[in-house]
Amino acid sequence: MPIYEYACMECEAHFDELVRSEQQVVTCPSCGAAKVLKQLSAFAVHGTSAKPSFASGSGGGGCCGGSCGCGH
Repeated sequence: MPIYEYACMECEAHFDELVRSEQQVVTCPSCGAAKVLKQLSAFAVHGTSAKPSFASGSGGGGCCGGSCGCGH
């Protein structure tokens, strides 16, 4: 059972969730919204040779480097 990182598209909270099945509905623990976006974890990026611009923290996009689409 993998643990995924998510960003809430309503309140912009970032959280981890243990996903037991692909049918599981993931909701934000802060606001309860179901409009969440699965993030690319730092662990997954660590092993690659080409880093996306948001992985270094220098990309424009704010809280998560623009990867969640929250606009910050």
